[in-house]
Amino acid sequence: MTARWWRRGTLRIVALATAAVALAVWQAAEPWLLAGPLIVSGQVLDSQSVVDGDTLRVAGRSIRLHGIDAPELRQDCGGWPAGEEARRALAAIVTGRPVECRRVTTDRYDRTVAVCRAAGEDIGETLVRSGMAWAYSAYSLRYLLPEWQAWFAGLGVHARDCASPSAWRAR
Repeated sequence: MTARWWRRGTLRIVALATAAVALAVWQAAEPWLLAGPLIVSGQVLDSQSVVDGDTLRVAGRSIRLHGIDAPELRQDCGGWPAGEEARRALAAIVTGRPVECRRVTTDRYDRTVAVCRAAGEDIGETLVRSGMAWAYSAYSLRYLLPEWQAWFAGLGVHARDCASPSAWRAR
């Protein structure tokens, strides 16, 4: 009887571990699996190409970053200019670096939504990991772990009493 219980318990653990590994692989590959072909590639020459914390212009095209939501440009968190800080963080990541974006969809404002990389680095992940954006889990689970890490470390928006952009807009 003990041996049967042990085997069933072991099978459950193996099944859970397999599911966890599969989820991790999916999250790592998801943006590139869902993304379409390369739509734009170029170098962001200056910070004027950065619209706000989650939107930039590459080779003349406006791109909304997939899977994240950064503070609105005018959003303030207890005196800290969250929106402007998020815009500066995005500008620091992309300015002077080669950027490539792969289209995922088009949003309700008719903007291209894409997964973008600057010199091979996932821009959305970098922003979320530094606390300059939230994972937009309604559209992607890709950035949840980096968001939790930023939250536990108390970085950026997580160090202040910042409302999500949607809650801030609703006010």
